[in-house]
Amino acid sequence: MRFDLIVVGAGLCGATVAERAARQLGMSVLVVERRRHIAGNAYDEYDEHGLLIHRYGPHIFHTNSERVFHYLSQFTSWRIYQHRVRAMVDGQLVPLPVNLDTIAALYHVSVDEPRLQSLIQQDIMAVPRVENSRDVVMSRMGARVYEKIFKNYTKKQWGLNPEDLAPSVCGRIAIRMNRDDRYFTDRYQGIPSQGYTKMVERMLSHPNIHILLGTDFRELRGSIDYDTLVWTGPVDEYYDFRFGKLPYRSLSFQLAYHDSEFVQPVATINWPNEYDFTRVTEMKHLTGQFHSKTVLMYEFPQSDGDPYYPVPCDESQRLYLQYQTLARKEERVHFLGRLGTYQYYNMDQVVAQALHFVDTVLGR
Repeated sequence: MRFDLIVVGAGLCGATVAERAARQLGMSVLVVERRRHIAGNAYDEYDEHGLLIHRYGPHIFHTNSERVFHYLSQFTSWRIYQHRVRAMVDGQLVPLPVNLDTIAALYHVSVDEPRLQSLIQQDIMAVPRVENSRDVVMSRMGARVYEKIFKNYTKKQWGLNPEDLAPSVCGRIAIRMNRDDRYFTDRYQGIPSQGYTKMVERMLSHPNIHILLGTDFRELRGSIDYDTLVWTGPVDEYYDFRFGKLPYRSLSFQLAYHDSEFVQPVATINWPNEYDFTRVTEMKHLTGQFHSKTVLMYEFPQSDGDPYYPVPCDESQRLYLQYQTLARKEERVHFLGRLGTYQYYNMDQVVAQALHFVDTVLGR
């Protein structure tokens, strides 16, 4: 068997490369996926109750890239949706990201905007050099916000103290000196109207694309000829963990069903200080589905299991650089996506990366 291109991984990154290579460049493509389904961690399906579930946690598409949005819009229509999150702090729900209403609740005041801004400015700690995630929060939001919202949540999510994590972890979270309670402010936001799996299915529906599910590519090495290989799995796995395993955070999920239309006022509630779970998401807020039942998804971070999040700390970066050195020497193999490049990318970022790769590498 011979293919112009083999893509390892059928998530959004791999599907984008495969679709563009087949449709735009006329390549013969083999997609190899270890799981028994396509769409990667964005995979969704209807459960036994007929509720649409994001099996690997909530996925909300958002981007400022017109190109990425219009590219994916070839394969789906959209349910316009703007995500809202609350955090349970001291028995009350406060908005996330932190805005003026969050500050008012944490400081137990009800005053005008200039006074609220003044309160948080007084609490901010001067940090000569921001070196970790604790420094980020303390220098931007102060001790009260750090202690109430970030400190314990970060420990649960990453299994490390904020001072042991790169600034980029907490730096992803905005602080707003207004009352905008949307979690994202991107130009384009929404959920594929028939789900992510249907969208990816349409992306991969091309006669030049062949798909092998439930297959570990390492078992195929030597038996299939190809010109180019795109690897979207963990980069350390490709090299058989030559320098040791890169650290990842994983998740486990528990579902709780309720005989009511809704339970939560918003899609996601974070629990920074109580319990072992970090957040609870009610799927129907995302999907817009009409159903007599509803389901809550509880997320429990853990070290073992499928890799979800590269751990951004100095030790992991030093280890990754060793694998990156090997990867840069490859002529026919290219590493893409969150796991292939050990970067905490959003969905739109991996699609943009894949489109750029096809333009600049395959397109030549």
